[in-house]
Amino acid sequence: MLRQHLQLCRDERHRAGLERKARAYAHPREVYLQRQNRQWLNFAGNDYLGLRQHPALKSALIRAVEAQGAGSGSAHLITGHDPAHDRLEQTLAEWLGYEAALLFPSGYQANLALMAGLLPQKAPVLLDKLAHASLIDGARLAGARLRRFHHNDAAHARHCLQRQQPWLLSTEGVFSMDGDAAPLQALASLCQRDACWLHVDDAHGFGVLADGRGSVAAAGLTAKEVPLLTITFGKAMGMSGAAILAERAVIAHLQNHARPWIYSTATPPAWAKAGLQAVALLRQADDARARLRAHVQQFRQGAEKLGLPLLPGSSPIQILPLSDNAQALHWGEQLRQQGLVVGVIRPPTSPTPRLRITLSAAHSGEHIQQLLQALAGLQEAV
Repeated sequence: MLRQHLQLCRDERHRAGLERKARAYAHPREVYLQRQNRQWLNFAGNDYLGLRQHPALKSALIRAVEAQGAGSGSAHLITGHDPAHDRLEQTLAEWLGYEAALLFPSGYQANLALMAGLLPQKAPVLLDKLAHASLIDGARLAGARLRRFHHNDAAHARHCLQRQQPWLLSTEGVFSMDGDAAPLQALASLCQRDACWLHVDDAHGFGVLADGRGSVAAAGLTAKEVPLLTITFGKAMGMSGAAILAERAVIAHLQNHARPWIYSTATPPAWAKAGLQAVALLRQADDARARLRAHVQQFRQGAEKLGLPLLPGSSPIQILPLSDNAQALHWGEQLRQQGLVVGVIRPPTSPTPRLRITLSAAHSGEHIQQLLQALAGLQEAV
């Protein structure tokens, strides 16, 4: 029966043009991918500030591995918690204006832990319609009563709050598959009025927006208005991993009730030490953030001249909607043949097919012009 199920699913994926397969790429330089002696410009990653290849970050990780080894050897609550973990948690909390932080190997695991660790069975929770899969799965794991409001629609969120007061309202700061920003000020006002906690998953805003502190700071808000924050290290920070930031009582509760944290091996101490270096680099990256904003402006202005119908948004995530899965796959492959890799996104990851183009401070103006010229050629061929 299981084999029949696998075959049916495979046949359906092929019919719908939804088959996915990972390609193995080497990453020899900041914005280049390599495979079998061929190189591509990478417009599909999340290394927004180009820190992944920063010499100081690589050196910090190498030194830490040589000093303390490759792994932690245990869960946090046994012997896996290192002083470097404490220092990274404290550094993040102080910089972002929260009482405490808790580290995780990934943003997905952090959101699972947040929802499943905080929410009791049948607690009402309200999510943006396009909130990340980890938030949906976390609410389901908690057994919460999940309701979703229209994407970035504060008026509909207010209507939902009036119908049933949730314990928690959760949204992304910058949406990973649309590139637009949540109306955080409006949502924070609603939550303050209705005594509902606001959670922001700021995977794609942290490090990029404001002075690097992300979407909450860019919206002029603090931990008082946004008491729960998830940040990830695999985007602007140039590493991997994540953290939840909240008041001390929340973090203590998660340490005792969040099964994805309790029963997982701790991240390596060397990773935490490198994380301290990455945070220092982020705090000094104003020039990189300015370059990134200039690249976004250059790309959007060029796309407008070409008549490309980009979705609104000023983040490094730029979205080009396409008519169907076949066109998305075709455009993605045509760009790849020209030495350019972009994200080809199809349902159910996003509601509709699209190219997801991500920009980095490590790109040059010439790189972006090369991408625009290739898109112009595809546009003319339609």
